[in-house]
Amino acid sequence: MTGGGVLLVAHGTRHAAGARTARRLADGMAARLGAPAALAFADVRGPTVAEALDGMAGPVTVVPAFLASGYHVRVDIPEQVRSTGRTDVTVTPPLGSGPALLPALVDRLAEAGVRDGDVVVLAAAGTSSPEARAEVEGVAARLGRLVGGHGPAPVGWAATAEPRIEETVAELRASGARRVAVATWLLAPGLFADRVRSCGADVVADPLGAHPAVLRLLTERAHPPPGPTRPRPFSGEGQPGCGADAGHLGGGRVAV
Repeated sequence: MTGGGVLLVAHGTRHAAGARTARRLADGMAARLGAPAALAFADVRGPTVAEALDGMAGPVTVVPAFLASGYHVRVDIPEQVRSTGRTDVTVTPPLGSGPALLPALVDRLAEAGVRDGDVVVLAAAGTSSPEARAEVEGVAARLGRLVGGHGPAPVGWAATAEPRIEETVAELRASGARRVAVATWLLAPGLFADRVRSCGADVVADPLGAHPAVLRLLTERAHPPPGPTRPRPFSGEGQPGCGADAGHLGGGRVAV
């Protein structure tokens, strides 16, 4: 077994570039932490969370590399940790939707060639969770202010939610938009990023990837600044299939 440390958990993907991005995130965290950061995937590919934890001595800090507190963050990852029977694992909040990642979003837009006067749209993965949708809408509001709009940036979804990103782009064109630029609120290449890429916009930004702002926030999740927040017990009760605290990861770390 390796020594106790940090386990980064990414969304699983069959997309080779997506897997490489996850590895770059883990390696970037390790470089900033000055210590190894293991990598696991929530689904689709291995190692799973349980498999990765099997090779790590405690205590272990699990950092979900997710932009919203959807199913994987609220239910799946805590359940996978709990299935190991370990009591020395702490699950941190995900990356989340706060302003810390806006520089990455804007930089990716600039790299893609956004111009003054472009109508900027926010594309996100899609979720059935009202809370996660609200988080994305908060990002859209901040992005709209940042790019000089008169309100939140329109939102389009790659899956699950409506409207789909291609519908949002088509509606803007029908209303007279000359150029549409899409800011991609995704962490890595994959199926959703491919769908966003083919939405018909003039400019489509790459996913955030291993941008310095992303690596900085992941590192802060793993080793937060000193403060009053302490790990809270994971009770295993509350919403079906997960602990009561799992639905409130944004408020602090959860000891599982």
